[in-house]
Amino acid sequence: MSAVRRLVRVASLAAALGLWQVLTAHDVELWLRFGQFPTVGEVASAFGDRLGTGPYWQDLGHSLRRIVIGFLLAAVLGVAAGTAIARSRWAADLLGPLVEVARPVPAIALVPVAILLLPTNEQGIVFITFTAAFFPVLVSTRHAVRALTPVWEEAVLTMGGGRLRVLFSVVLPGALPGVFGGLSVGIGVGWICVISAEMISGEYGVGYRTWQDYTVVDYPGVFVGMATIGALGRLTSTAVEAAGRRATSWLPRPAERPPARAARRADRAARTVRAGRRTAVPAHAPAPEKQPVP
Repeated sequence: MSAVRRLVRVASLAAALGLWQVLTAHDVELWLRFGQFPTVGEVASAFGDRLGTGPYWQDLGHSLRRIVIGFLLAAVLGVAAGTAIARSRWAADLLGPLVEVARPVPAIALVPVAILLLPTNEQGIVFITFTAAFFPVLVSTRHAVRALTPVWEEAVLTMGGGRLRVLFSVVLPGALPGVFGGLSVGIGVGWICVISAEMISGEYGVGYRTWQDYTVVDYPGVFVGMATIGALGRLTSTAVEAAGRRATSWLPRPAERPPARAARRADRAARTVRAGRRTAVPAHAPAPEKQPVP
């Protein structure tokens, strides 16, 4: 990424924070009511205070453990189920209807089911996180496997390869880009649901602490929780995308487009060269004959 693009990204974030500070510091009330919002300085001060306390890091650890366990389970089972549904008619007939019925149900709506089904709240939160991430991974894997061209599979079979060789040499490597697309979506949805579940039935975690701050009208603390959730989501999504780039490094990458100004200069230079070629006289062209004087 070029330095200009990095500067633009930093400037956009700084502009958003500056606008927030202006609106809240002056208690702007233009339909949207910013008078009750904490300023950027108040949130930064509260964030600095929280960083030095043990409960903040304890909540961070609980939320990270829940998202990691639920997401890893969803990744393994989602890829396995999606591949089975795409490759086997029996699996499609047995699992397909169940998936299509359960998939539209929001994972957070399963909180009563988790409370009744599982013995502890901790297991219930992990179950909700797993359910939230499972379906995006399954659906993306199913579509990616079905989109593979059959020529590769036929080539392996022609050379004597079996079903397992086709699976591990053709199907899973070819579906990796689609699989990691589902994993990227799944980690984001998983964070939404783990925070919501912590607010409803948790005892520790970033979501639980954010809700507690709201109940005691600690609005700077609420925004500290929101900023923490955003940072954790960004960190885990970046990790998943980096793993995806590493796992699919053998794929050809599209060349990065040059900046518009450089592209225009290159286009002008190319047109000049083409025009020069059309008007230039070849070095091997014979000299024109002299006309006789009458």
